[in-house]
Amino acid sequence: MGRSAARLWGLPLPWIWTPEEDLEIAVPLHLSAPRITGVRGRRLAARKIRYWTVRGARTVDAVAALFTCAAVLTLVETVVILDALVTEADNYPELGPGRPLASIDEIANRLQAWGRFPGSGTVRRAIPLVREHVESPKETETRLLIRSAGIAEPVVQYEVYDGGRFVARPDLSYPELKIAIEYEGDGHRRSKEQWRVDIRRQRDLEDRGWIVIRLTQADLDDGGAALIARLRRAIASRG
Repeated sequence: MGRSAARLWGLPLPWIWTPEEDLEIAVPLHLSAPRITGVRGRRLAARKIRYWTVRGARTVDAVAALFTCAAVLTLVETVVILDALVTEADNYPELGPGRPLASIDEIANRLQAWGRFPGSGTVRRAIPLVREHVESPKETETRLLIRSAGIAEPVVQYEVYDGGRFVARPDLSYPELKIAIEYEGDGHRRSKEQWRVDIRRQRDLEDRGWIVIRLTQADLDDGGAALIARLRRAIASRG
């Protein structure tokens, strides 16, 4: 359960794994939680969880993994994980088997069935912010950053066509303004093929009148001030 289960499912936790991290396990209500160094146990009602075998290990389902982490997650971190749970994208980094892992309705129903638990309020506030088709944690972080700045929320993974021919699918965009926002992770920098694809996609969009805003982790680390300012200028330039 908890972080251990979330890591098996490949959910985008905000913490880097270290060997010192406790193994978290769930036990039925009639048993005592183990008290062993390096192990953290939690008693859970059997009706609340479903068991899966993931990467060779028996674990709780992905929704229960989130719920048992929720107490120590911020709202943004919770939305990031929820977006990962509901995505159908097969290129979401490190995400475990199956797409989607859950639907928005299933998560809401499970939340109601679990009742109150540490972090349940955060999950409840996060559900309306969930969007489908997200392809990375940084897409979610960027979308929420833009939203928190009071700017209209961009569209996730909008497909751009020209005369019936597919042109590009920006991470985030304002289709009516022809503004695209692309997050460039380290994989884009290390892969020669990906770098070439990125350049061609940007050129194809700009040839069709789009403004393309490319950003990296540095643009998020400073609170996004430069990104937000550039986005505001782009929106203003469209009148």
